[in-house]
Amino acid sequence: MARSKSLNLGFLILLLCLSAEARFVVEKNSLMVVAPQDMRGKHDSAIGNFGIPQYGGSMAGTVVYPKSNSHGCDDFTESFRSKPGALPNFLLIDRGECLFAKKVWNAQAAGASAVLVADDKDEPLITMDLPREDDEAARYIQNITIPSALIALKFGEMLKKAVKDGEMVNVNLDWRESVPHPDDRVEYELWTNSNDECGAKCDVLMNFLKDFKGSAQLLEQGGYSQFTPHYITWYCPKAFILSKQCKSQCINHGRYCAPDPEQDFSTGYEGKDVVIENLRQLCVFKIANENKRSWAWWDYVTDFHIRCPMKEKKYNKECADEVIKSLGLDLNKIERCMGDPDADTDNAVLKMEQNAQIGTGSRGDVTILPTLVVNNRQYRGKLERKAVMKAICAGFEETTEPAVCLDDGIETNECLKDNGGCWQDKAANITACKDTFRGRVCECPVFDGVQFKGDGYSSCQANGPGRCRINNGGCWYGSRDNKFFSACKEFGDNKCQCPSGFKGDGTKTCEDVDECKEKKACQCPECSCKNTYGSYDCTCSGDLLYMREQDACISKSASQVRGAWFAIVVVLTVLAIVAVGGYAIYKYRLRSYMDSEIRAIMAQYMPLDNQTEVPNHSQEENHA
Repeated sequence: MARSKSLNLGFLILLLCLSAEARFVVEKNSLMVVAPQDMRGKHDSAIGNFGIPQYGGSMAGTVVYPKSNSHGCDDFTESFRSKPGALPNFLLIDRGECLFAKKVWNAQAAGASAVLVADDKDEPLITMDLPREDDEAARYIQNITIPSALIALKFGEMLKKAVKDGEMVNVNLDWRESVPHPDDRVEYELWTNSNDECGAKCDVLMNFLKDFKGSAQLLEQGGYSQFTPHYITWYCPKAFILSKQCKSQCINHGRYCAPDPEQDFSTGYEGKDVVIENLRQLCVFKIANENKRSWAWWDYVTDFHIRCPMKEKKYNKECADEVIKSLGLDLNKIERCMGDPDADTDNAVLKMEQNAQIGTGSRGDVTILPTLVVNNRQYRGKLERKAVMKAICAGFEETTEPAVCLDDGIETNECLKDNGGCWQDKAANITACKDTFRGRVCECPVFDGVQFKGDGYSSCQANGPGRCRINNGGCWYGSRDNKFFSACKEFGDNKCQCPSGFKGDGTKTCEDVDECKEKKACQCPECSCKNTYGSYDCTCSGDLLYMREQDACISKSASQVRGAWFAIVVVLTVLAIVAVGGYAIYKYRLRSYMDSEIRAIMAQYMPLDNQTEVPNHSQEENHA
C-alpha cells in the first residue's frame, strides 16, 4: 500500500508539471554535408543527452548505413572501424524498437566514431534521453564515449538513399557554437541533489562531483568562472497538504517537496529530509560566497557524501554540522539562512530556486536531474569530468581559455596517431602537433628556449640564438682528432655553411678539401704536403723550415739571421719613434718658454689689450 501511495503522489506531481506547460529546449549542433555536391548544405541535429559531444570542436566523417540491423538494437556483426588514414565512420541508424542509448552503445562497440539516428516521424527534433531508469540503461550511459545526434526524417531518408546509391557521403558535425562565449568568464550552474539513494543516476552525480571538484575550484579561484548550484523542488497541491505523503515529503506546509529517497514511506529517510539537506547546501554556498570562498561548496558536498551517507544512517543535521565546522564555515549564519522548515511561510532561498527552474531566453525549463547549464545553454551529454570541461572551456573565446582547459585530461589526443599530420623531428623528439580540447593544432614549437618557424605541417626550422644546440640546426657536423666541425651558424640567415677547409651543401655533406691533392699548398720543390681533417701540414726536407706565408723552405741559419735582423729592425724602429717623440716634446716646451718671456718683456713697455694704461708718475713730478 505504501508503495502504491508513493507512485500516486509521483503521478500527481507529474500532472502538476505538465499542467504548468514546462518549456523544454532542444540543444542543437550543426551538421554540414560536404559531399556529394547536390546535397551540400547545413542541417540541424539534436545533441543526445549521453555520450561525449565534442563541445568547442568539430568532427568530419563518412556516413555509413548498416546492411542489416538498421535499428541498431542487436550487436553488429560487421565492423565500422575506419581504416588508417581514412575519415571516421558516422553510423546512420533508424529510430525505434529499443532505447537510444542501446543503439549508440552497439554502434560504439562495432567501431563507429559517431552516431546519427534518423527519426521515424516527421516532427520537430527531440533530445535523445532515457525514458526510464534501470540497470541495463545505466550500463549504456556510463560507458558511451562517442557523440550522437538525432536528425529529421526527410534528411535521414536523403542520406540513406545516397549511401545505397554508392555515393560517398561526407559530413561535418560542428559543436563550436553549441555553447555561446559572450565574455572572458564562463557562467555555469549545476542542478543537483543531496539524495544518494536514487540509483544509478545518483551514483553518476556523486562520482562527478568528486572528480570535477579540483577543476571547478581552479576555475573559481582564478576568476575564470562563476558557478551556482541549484536544487529542484516541487510543491504539493493544496488538496493534499494534510496528507501523509505531503507531510513526509514537504516542508513549509507543502511549499517545497522532494520524492521519498527509497520510494517507500514506511522505511528509511523521508523526502523532507532531502529538502532540508538541499536547503543546507544552498546556504553553505551562499555563506561561502559571501566570504569570497564560493569553491568551499564543492568541499562540503563531497565531504558530506563521504561522511554522511544514507546507507550508514548518518544523513542528518549532526553529521552535516561536523562537516561545516571542519571547513571553517559559520554554522550560525547557515542556520539563520535556512530558516524554520515548519513555518507556514515562504522560504526565500527555496522560493528563488523554484523560480530559477523556469526557463528563460534560450534555456528551457529544468526538468531533468542532474542538469548542467553553461552560459545559459543546457549541456547535453555524459556527466563526466572530461566531457563537462570540454563544454565549459568551449564557453571561452578561442585563445582566451585558462590553462586548466589545456590539461591532458581533456585533450583530443589526435597527436598520438601519425603525429596528427603535423611536422615532426623524430631524432630530436620535437613535434609541431599540439592537442587542445578543440582539436589538434599544427604549430611550430618553442623547444629548449629556441623558437622554431615554419608552416607547422611540412617544415619547422630552429631560428635565432641557440638553434645549433638542437640537432645542430639541421646542418652537417663531424669530428676528428677530438675536434668538432659544424656547418651551423647561430646568426645570419640561418643557412648551413660548411666551415673553412670544407666544401659541400652544408646540410647533408661537408667534405674535407684536400689542399695537397688539389695543389693549393706546399708547392715549393723541397716541400712535402700532408692533408689533415679541415687543414693541411707542410714540411721541408733536411734542416729546412717551411714559411707558410711565402710557401717556401729556408734554412734554419737563414731563419735565425732573418730573425735577428727582424729583431734589430724592431729595436731601431722603436728608438726612432722615441727620438721623434722626444724631439717634438722638446720643441713644444722650448717654444712655450720663449713665448712667455717675450710676452713679459712686451708687457713692460706697452699695455696689453686686456690691461688699462699705466700712469707715468715721473713726468708728473717734473711738471711740479
